[in-house]
Amino acid sequence: VNGICVSLLMAGSVCIVEFIIGSLGNGFMALVNIMDLVNRRKISSVDQILTALAISRITLLWSLIASLLVSYIYTALMITAKVIRIIKIFWTVTNHFSIWLSTCLSIFYFLKITNFSNCIFLYLKWRVKKVVSVTLLVSLLILFLNILVINRCIDVWIDGHEANMSYSAISSKSAQFSRLVLLVNTMFTLIPFTVSLTMFLLLIFSLWRHLKNMWHNAEGSRNVSTTAHVKALQTVVTFLLLYTVFFLSLLSLCWFVDFKQKSLIVLFLQAMGIGFPSAHSCVLILENRKLSQSLLSMLRWMRYRLKDTKCSIP
Repeated sequence: VNGICVSLLMAGSVCIVEFIIGSLGNGFMALVNIMDLVNRRKISSVDQILTALAISRITLLWSLIASLLVSYIYTALMITAKVIRIIKIFWTVTNHFSIWLSTCLSIFYFLKITNFSNCIFLYLKWRVKKVVSVTLLVSLLILFLNILVINRCIDVWIDGHEANMSYSAISSKSAQFSRLVLLVNTMFTLIPFTVSLTMFLLLIFSLWRHLKNMWHNAEGSRNVSTTAHVKALQTVVTFLLLYTVFFLSLLSLCWFVDFKQKSLIVLFLQAMGIGFPSAHSCVLILENRKLSQSLLSMLRWMRYRLKDTKCSIP
């Protein structure tokens, strides 16, 4: 029993640490880009995506923590239909924008870096901003359909909740409802994952062609292009790997939803879900030159301030 309690405490601590790191990382990313916008009166397209992504992930992390607290504090009998609707829809919206903005980032890097002679590709390459805008508009349509399905699931759950007032019946229907909502959201998030995977494969093909050409024509400018390809691949691969873990954690939660909410395996899967928006944003900061330099400057400033504080203490 003591071992289980310690494991639960450790898993809960991991969730808290991931939440703090994710909030600080995304907050830093948004703050740096907003300050840059204020100082220069303009902001690049990639920084616009990163800022929107950071804001969406801050709200996503807070929605995840809020839903966890509600599920741990209240039982199925105590949670009202209105609270359920707000939590599920808010999580769906924030998760949708977090994933789709990451997908738009993959599309942006792909169109900016790769070179294909196809006329359709060239048309899209010269209109990368419009492509990203259209992608977001299409994602809004998908979000609308997702919310409609979730709302329908909630309505069915409410009808069953009112018809069966016994604790066992409500608990059973709550488990079925949670599984259904998770499955619906997981299926809808497969679309941006497929798009990002396609961008990844095309980036690999473009890099392979580029390296093949370098064997015949070694030029300094091509080395710059290789570096750009590799950095874009790192960004997309990181997103795909972390998103795969997130996707598998959602699928696994569908199977373990019947377990008690405070079980170790459920808490571990929830920690995996929280880790996706936190870890990916930290990687984006390290791979972005402006953000990484700002982070180093901030760390140096904090170190100097700490030294001054120690020296001033008698």
